[in-house]
Amino acid sequence: MVKIRLRRTGAKKQPTYRFVVADARAPRDGRFFEIVGHYNPRRDPVEVIVDEEKVKKWLRDGAQPSDTVARLLAAKGLIDPSKVKARKPRAKRAKKS
Repeated sequence: MVKIRLRRTGAKKQPTYRFVVADARAPRDGRFFEIVGHYNPRRDPVEVIVDEEKVKKWLRDGAQPSDTVARLLAAKGLIDPSKVKARKPRAKRAKKS
Protein backbone atom coordinates (compact mmCIF):
# COMPACT_ATOMS: atom_id res chain seq x y z
CA MET A 1 0.00 0.00 0.00
CA VAL A 2 1.19 3.52 -0.76
CA LYS A 3 0.92 6.08 2.03
CA ILE A 4 1.33 9.83 2.32
CA ARG A 5 3.17 10.39 5.58
CA LEU A 6 5.65 12.59 7.40
CA ARG A 7 9.42 12.19 7.15
CA ARG A 8 11.40 13.86 9.92
CA THR A 9 14.20 16.26 9.05
CA GLY A 10 16.00 18.95 11.01
CA ALA A 11 18.43 18.99 13.89
CA LYS A 12 18.09 17.36 17.27
CA LYS A 13 15.10 18.82 19.17
CA GLN A 14 14.33 21.06 16.17
CA PRO A 15 12.10 18.91 13.95
CA THR A 16 10.70 19.83 10.59
CA TYR A 17 8.85 17.35 8.43
CA ARG A 18 8.36 16.59 4.75
CA PHE A 19 5.17 15.14 3.29
CA VAL A 20 6.35 12.11 1.32
CA VAL A 21 4.61 9.42 -0.69
CA ALA A 22 6.14 6.09 0.30
CA ASP A 23 5.48 2.38 0.41
CA ALA A 24 3.92 1.46 3.77
CA ARG A 25 6.71 -1.08 4.41
CA ALA A 26 9.53 1.47 4.04
CA PRO A 27 11.05 2.92 7.23
CA ARG A 28 9.98 6.39 8.40
CA ASP A 29 13.04 8.15 6.98
CA GLY A 30 13.74 5.56 4.29
CA ARG A 31 12.95 5.27 0.61
CA PHE A 32 10.06 7.29 -0.85
CA PHE A 33 8.53 8.03 -4.24
CA GLU A 34 8.01 11.78 -4.09
CA ILE A 35 8.09 14.81 -1.78
CA VAL A 36 4.75 16.64 -1.92
CA GLY A 37 5.22 19.34 0.72
CA HIS A 38 6.64 20.26 4.11
CA TYR A 39 5.46 21.04 7.64
CA ASN A 40 7.19 23.13 10.30
CA PRO A 41 5.42 22.92 13.68
CA ARG A 42 7.95 25.22 15.36
CA ARG A 43 6.86 28.36 13.51
CA ASP A 44 4.11 30.62 14.81
CA PRO A 45 1.71 30.14 13.04
CA VAL A 46 2.52 26.57 12.03
CA GLU A 47 3.86 26.39 8.47
CA VAL A 48 2.21 23.83 6.15
CA ILE A 49 3.14 24.02 2.47
CA VAL A 50 1.68 21.39 0.13
CA ASP A 51 1.78 20.93 -3.64
CA GLU A 52 -1.98 20.47 -4.03
CA GLU A 53 -1.84 19.04 -7.55
CA LYS A 54 0.59 16.29 -6.56
CA VAL A 55 -1.40 15.39 -3.43
CA LYS A 56 -4.67 15.21 -5.38
CA LYS A 57 -3.01 12.99 -8.00
CA TRP A 58 -1.67 10.56 -5.38
CA LEU A 59 -5.00 10.47 -3.50
CA ARG A 60 -6.79 9.77 -6.80
CA ASP A 61 -4.32 6.93 -7.46
CA GLY A 62 -5.14 5.30 -4.09
CA ALA A 63 -2.52 6.61 -1.66
CA GLN A 64 -3.74 6.63 1.95
CA PRO A 65 -2.73 9.55 4.22
CA SER A 66 -1.54 8.83 7.76
CA ASP A 67 -3.72 10.21 10.59
CA THR A 68 -1.55 13.30 11.10
CA VAL A 69 -1.26 14.01 7.40
CA ALA A 70 -5.02 13.58 6.98
CA ARG A 71 -5.62 16.16 9.74
CA LEU A 72 -3.23 18.64 8.11
CA LEU A 73 -4.70 18.09 4.63
CA ALA A 74 -8.22 18.54 5.99
CA ALA A 75 -7.16 21.87 7.48
CA LYS A 76 -5.92 22.88 4.01
CA GLY A 77 -9.22 21.75 2.44
CA LEU A 78 -7.76 18.92 0.34
CA ILE A 79 -9.78 16.12 1.95
CA ASP A 80 -13.15 15.90 3.67
CA PRO A 81 -12.77 16.78 7.40
CA SER A 82 -15.60 14.41 8.37
CA LYS A 83 -13.48 11.43 7.27
CA VAL A 84 -10.55 12.33 9.54
CA LYS A 85 -10.10 10.57 12.87
CA ALA A 86 -10.53 12.82 15.90
CA ARG A 87 -7.43 13.30 18.04
CA LYS A 88 -7.45 12.15 21.63
CA PRO A 89 -6.61 15.04 23.97
CA ARG A 90 -3.28 14.78 25.73
CA ALA A 91 -3.18 14.23 29.45
CA LYS A 92 -2.47 17.39 31.42
CA ARG A 93 1.06 17.66 32.81
CA ALA A 94 1.53 17.89 36.54
CA LYS A 95 2.87 21.31 37.47
CA LYS A 96 6.13 21.49 39.38
CA SER A 97 5.88 23.39 42.62
